[in-house]
Amino acid sequence: MANNLENFKFKKKFGQNFLSDVNLLKAIVSDAKVSKNDNVLEIGTGAGALTEQICAVATKGKVISIEIDKTLIDFLTEKFKAQKNLELVFGDILKIDAKTIAEKFNNEPFRVVANLPYYISSPIIFYLIESELKVKSITIMLQKELVDRITASVGTKDYGALTVILNLYGKVKKTRNVPRTLFTPQPNVDSGVLNIELDPKVENIREVSKVVKACFMMRRKTLANNLTQNLGLNREQVQTILQEINLASDIRAERLSPQDFVKLTEKIGEIKNEK
Repeated sequence: MANNLENFKFKKKFGQNFLSDVNLLKAIVSDAKVSKNDNVLEIGTGAGALTEQICAVATKGKVISIEIDKTLIDFLTEKFKAQKNLELVFGDILKIDAKTIAEKFNNEPFRVVANLPYYISSPIIFYLIESELKVKSITIMLQKELVDRITASVGTKDYGALTVILNLYGKVKKTRNVPRTLFTPQPNVDSGVLNIELDPKVENIREVSKVVKACFMMRRKTLANNLTQNLGLNREQVQTILQEINLASDIRAERLSPQDFVKLTEKIGEIKNEK
């Protein structure tokens, strides 16, 4: 086991699907815009194939790779024993204090590259963007349907709270599709690579996020109904808010752009402060 993965038992609880296509791995590092001076946090070391490509590019930076599966300790330690710019960390990213990660990078900015099990992707994305960490970008492999949702256009069926919130945190782009046949073992779905260049331009972004989530809580209902039922506003207040930002009384949340939600949040704050 220390030298190869021939007898490795893939674990469903960790959603393990490893990539080995070198051209694809290099393309993902390129999608992440990793340069020789970049610090990089990799989440999900796996067999270390993507880790190798990151280290080969970020030669002047520091690479920290986090792996939850401790049965891989011997294999990965042996594989990377000569890699000077890499630190392996074994643990759950969601249980590692953000300050610990910041200190490992000497409080300098870093990029994130991740190939994660789909069920844990959203919590990890929000952990990264809502922390005080100096994250420059997140490049992450996700289920194709989730990537399509996050990059959906206003007014489409895929456009939702996650779309709006992530677009408020930065520039969101799907860089490529990844067929299921490139993974071992092969999953039941295709994947996509999502790149988020973090550059939040909204000061009250967490408050906006709360409003966005409330507005999409009951998707089939109008924006007005969601505002009254989920944010404690009365109908008169809601009508005043909608009129002041030029929104129809029967509009639904999926018709609002991210900037519309910023204006909406500001007006809600004004109305509540008038009480």
